Amino acid sequence: MKAINQLKTFQRILGEYPADTPLSKFLPGFYRQNKQMGSTDRRVANRLVYNYFRLGRALPDVPEDERLLVAEFLCNTQTNSYLQNFKPEWAACIGFSDDDKLALVKTSYPDFKLEDVFPWSSQLSEGIDKEAFLKSFFCQPDLFIRVRNGYDHLVKAELTKAQVVFKDEGNGCYSLPNGTRLETIFAKQHWFEVQDYSSQQTGNYFKPQRWDSWWDACAASGGKSLLLHEDEPNIKLVVSDIRESILANLDERFQLAGLTKYQKKALDLTQNIDSVMHDYAFDGIILDAPCSGSGTWGRTPEMIAQFDNHKIEFFQKLQKSIAQNVVKYLKPGKPLIYITCSAFKGENEDVVDYLVNELGLKLEEKAVLKGYERKADTMFVARLSPSPIV
Repeated sequence: MKAINQLKTFQRILGEYPADTPLSKFLPGFYRQNKQMGSTDRRVANRLVYNYFRLGRALPDVPEDERLLVAEFLCNTQTNSYLQNFKPEWAACIGFSDDDKLALVKTSYPDFKLEDVFPWSSQLSEGIDKEAFLKSFFCQPDLFIRVRNGYDHLVKAELTKAQVVFKDEGNGCYSLPNGTRLETIFAKQHWFEVQDYSSQQTGNYFKPQRWDSWWDACAASGGKSLLLHEDEPNIKLVVSDIRESILANLDERFQLAGLTKYQKKALDLTQNIDSVMHDYAFDGIILDAPCSGSGTWGRTPEMIAQFDNHKIEFFQKLQKSIAQNVVKYLKPGKPLIYITCSAFKGENEDVVDYLVNELGLKLEEKAVLKGYERKADTMFVARLSPSPIV
């Protein structure tokens, strides 16, 4: 009976879910309207819904309840009452390897193809292991934090006290089980930032010098600026974003991190910004460009169902337009750090080719940050610079 009620709740959620809304925004509202659901009910509903979307575009003609069973089988490593009730023969095989589980699914559903989960694998960036990337969608990514300098021992002590299983990834980065209630463990302390592993690794490409002037051009919540500040606290910093509300939230985050000296500007970087920026010349620009976010869809698998192939071209044009408008404010020989959280070549290497061939920048280094290998986001980073004046 419990499993049947869980299925009914899942079907209600799927029936009411508006396709263009993030699950993280929709589900809390659904639960507020259904206050009879306890914490266990909500946790199970979350798991079922997210796992369902982890199946991506595979088995499109199979009924929803059967697709959910396939997803529950592929996305779990421990049995649960739902699978035991509806598919006990699969529940007995829950500990099998990914390949063996996929083979079992293929036996029951001959039309199942792994490449259908994410049907754009031919457009992935160079060096991405397509099979490993596709399989990563069946696993929820970890939660990562970046501990501020000097607070490692305090954070470790509190996590150990709270009996949280964590892994020290090096350089102040810790991985934790997704869903860890950090706000409960660290009620008032501000010893760390929540930031994905790959996002933290982009900081290795900044290499700021003391007293440099830097611009975080698409700052959003300011994560890259905080990385930069942690590495070199004495830089002069300008942050900008098109969204004033985002910049307002950034203030509080910066204050808690002790970053107090910075300029803030609301800018539409697709437009000419000379009237605001004509007096500026920077020793470094971080362009964490708007993108499809395809490298983060392990956290937001509902995006697979919402994505259309033409969006790659849309974002590529946007990225080129923004890059063209920001590089003019770089000092000769100084770096542009181009970053996306996309796994698509069209938003990564192809844009770098444009920066080199059309804007005259020199490529110093580039990398795909393969988060799928360690339950993190997959990202792209490139360091380029204008030719120095001879």
